[in-house]
Amino acid sequence: MSPWVNRSTAFLGAFLLALLLVVSLAGRELAEARCYAEQVLPVVQVDDLPREARETLTLIKQGGPFPYKRDDVVFGNRERRLPAQPSGYYREYTVPTPGARDRGARRIVSGAPGEFYYTDDHYNTFRRIRE
Repeated sequence: MSPWVNRSTAFLGAFLLALLLVVSLAGRELAEARCYAEQVLPVVQVDDLPREARETLTLIKQGGPFPYKRDDVVFGNRERRLPAQPSGYYREYTVPTPGARDRGARRIVSGAPGEFYYTDDHYNTFRRIRE
């Protein structure tokens, strides 16, 4: 067999092995993201929320009026920090931060009736609100 064929075969084998490794790693990262989203999230009791969060929760349950233009908009859950649901399932609301010049980092995200999540770090981590 010619040396060219042997080199081509070796190159093709190495390429396929590298491709398999990349696909395997990508699949593992996707599986880890799904596991994180589907695991049981930490819980926070309503009474342990900041006063502003409890007030926002009351507004959500009353249907508003909401003080921020971006309240009651769809939360996309792009980072999959919350359990996977169809697009449009989650909605977000601002929890005012005393002394902040903007909306701050605190939010409540709602899903089905009675399903609420709190984040105080702009969607990096969530805790399920238990009433």
